[in-house]
Amino acid sequence: MPVVVVTDSSSRLPASVAEYYGIRQVPLHLALDGVDYREGVDEMPADLLSSSGVTTSGANPHELNEAFGEALEASEGAGVVAVHMSRRLSGTWGAARLAAEKFSGQVRVVDSRSVGLAVGFAAIAAVQAAGAGADRDRVYESAIRQAATVDSLLCVQQLDNLRNSGRISAAGKLLGSALAIKPILHLADGALVLKERHRTFSKAFAKMVDAAVESAAGREVTIGIQHCEAADSAAELAEQLMSRVRVVTSQITVDLGPILGCHVGPGAVGAVIATHLDPIQGI
Repeated sequence: MPVVVVTDSSSRLPASVAEYYGIRQVPLHLALDGVDYREGVDEMPADLLSSSGVTTSGANPHELNEAFGEALEASEGAGVVAVHMSRRLSGTWGAARLAAEKFSGQVRVVDSRSVGLAVGFAAIAAVQAAGAGADRDRVYESAIRQAATVDSLLCVQQLDNLRNSGRISAAGKLLGSALAIKPILHLADGALVLKERHRTFSKAFAKMVDAAVESAAGREVTIGIQHCEAADSAAELAEQLMSRVRVVTSQITVDLGPILGCHVGPGAVGAVIATHLDPIQGI
């Protein structure tokens, strides 16, 4: 059996893609009014994004230990590579490292230095390498390479969620600005940072499209579109990128989900540009 890949629900991989590749996803957690919800497992409240007092947390050690044990058994000794969201954005990576210590080096843990589909693309890079016969260390290196080269951009409609979440770095001036400012964010060294800011969302959106096209640089790329309750903006972003990027091996669009949505707010939309991936199956 090939190496088995584990990730967390921040990867935003559609169930059909995860099922096709046999990627196992550990849920992140959200708490509201004293109730704990597991992302992708439990039904979430319909008014979640407008509710106050919502808190989020990473995958817990028990869930990770259980997932690693089951994955290792399924690999028949080939080993496990776990790809998780940035250690600077969540405690999941740290919990995964602790859980992995119980498996005598048979589980390797990747800090994707990212979140959202960028995590998912690193997990897909890992599982594609595993499917080609790579051993555990080479699968780990494939995920690391993908994580190091992916470009992730995001436009947000409002700053309240970012302000309350505390997940944005290097943007003190942004958070002190008028709420009318529309920022473009990107992930750098595992943190969410300000790339540009504009007075209108349309301007920010157009600049994000330009930046994504520039990132593709005429290469073969995989394009990910992710959004929070902004399906129309996501469709427009996909259409523009598909028309302007020369060679696209795969394109996938996903909702950011309840947990990431709590941090970026409704209306957020972003692009992820990745290289080194074979066409994605199961979309």
